[in-house]
Amino acid sequence: MAFSALEDGARGQAQRRRGCEHYDRGCLLKAPCCDKLYTCRLCHDNNEDHQLDRFKVKEVQCINCEKIQHAQQTCEECSTLFGEYYCSVCHLFDKDKKQYHCENCGICRIGPKEDFFHCLKCNLCLAMNLQGKHKCIENVSRQNCPICLEDIHTSRIAAQVLPCGHLLHRTCYEDMLKEGYRCPLCMRSALDMSRSWRQRDDEVAQTPMPSEYQNMTVDFTCLLQCRGYWWYSAQPPGVPFYCFCAPPGFPVLSKDSIHSLSLDFLAPRARFS
Repeated sequence: MAFSALEDGARGQAQRRRGCEHYDRGCLLKAPCCDKLYTCRLCHDNNEDHQLDRFKVKEVQCINCEKIQHAQQTCEECSTLFGEYYCSVCHLFDKDKKQYHCENCGICRIGPKEDFFHCLKCNLCLAMNLQGKHKCIENVSRQNCPICLEDIHTSRIAAQVLPCGHLLHRTCYEDMLKEGYRCPLCMRSALDMSRSWRQRDDEVAQTPMPSEYQNMTVDFTCLLQCRGYWWYSAQPPGVPFYCFCAPPGFPVLSKDSIHSLSLDFLAPRARFS
């Protein structure tokens, strides 16, 4: 709900509710772009044809005494606490969720701070258990979620880091798993598929290739482009090389992303992790 900074009718309505569906706070933000009063930037953006720049907010209105004042944690008139947590950079008011302001991210994150580290290459705060154990992609959080196409970096929805290094909103990730298991960007597995591959290997072992097809080969193009990496081997002529993007047993003969393999490997082994 929006209120004009000069509209008397707004005051009674503002007092009846503390905060909004997004944040618990005791003040309204005065939008520097349109001079309207909103509980938060998200409420503003949902109702206007422009976005509120959180960093340019200078004034707030207390929901109790209605005094418009400089943005701060406590009302200078009636001492109402605007938020258990307050960031003077982002002008974020909210109840205490162990938030902290990350200088590198440029915004506030939900902590505790000691449970997270900022990866300079990914340009994102990640859980400590991922330090040195995740695949870095430069500025990956500045890309939109490939499923909903919404912003990840400033989203209030937690991000899910896939083994390939790409990010999804956690809610989008959970929805994706209902339909499949591959990253929508690179098609690599988002889950540990080793058990499924073992089951597939058992099925193959129980279904031998007919003798007339055992020595036949087929050419196809790797959809992953192999990312430009190839494994080479000093093996005798005729023994295939192996492409790193596939598990052992997936043979490759050429170096121009055209793969040749035996038919007994084709259906069960044409898989990517």
